[in-house]
Amino acid sequence: MNLFEYISDRWDRLALQGLLHVSAVVQCTILAAVLGVVIGIAVYRSPIGSAVATALASTILTVPSFALLGLLIPVFGLGANTTVIALVLYALLPIVRNTIVGLSGVDPAVSDAARGIGMSRFGVLTRVELRLAWPAILAGMRVATQMLMGIAVIAAYAKGPGLGSEVFSGLTNAGSTNSLNQALTGTLGVVVLALILDAVYVLINRLTVSRGVRG
Repeated sequence: MNLFEYISDRWDRLALQGLLHVSAVVQCTILAAVLGVVIGIAVYRSPIGSAVATALASTILTVPSFALLGLLIPVFGLGANTTVIALVLYALLPIVRNTIVGLSGVDPAVSDAARGIGMSRFGVLTRVELRLAWPAILAGMRVATQMLMGIAVIAAYAKGPGLGSEVFSGLTNAGSTNSLNQALTGTLGVVVLALILDAVYVLINRLTVSRGVRG
């Protein structure tokens, strides 16, 4: 059986796995974005706080995926909980770092002008600074999403959802019938879905960032 026949015969199952894979990555990216932006807002005015937050997020990223999953499984068990925690932790660094960079890069004169017309500190943050920092934050989310597409494959070790199970089954049963098709299908599926998500980010960028800021 060639690869095309393998995919055709199992299309329904593969489509569901692909949907679950994308869903897990997108949801975890959104959770990480909320957490990362809050952290960035809390520390961006403090050089020490910014350095500590970035260092901690960087430290998490240096932990091998299998090691982190191995540490989480005894506490949270196999399945979605462990997968979500691991993916959110791995997604934090680019989002936290880009939030800090984006907010720090806002021209102080713009913030002062907003306060000068009567905006509160919260209003300046939400209506001016975060809007100007949005392209950087979105770029961080884009990087995080691409990272998580690959890491989510390894999350199959913890019985996480997605195409990782296809890859693991193929590698585990190497040499058996369709083992190569399984591994290739899972791998190619992740690559294709990652490219689609990246195109979605390009579209979001065009719809939410003004030409002046993009330029």
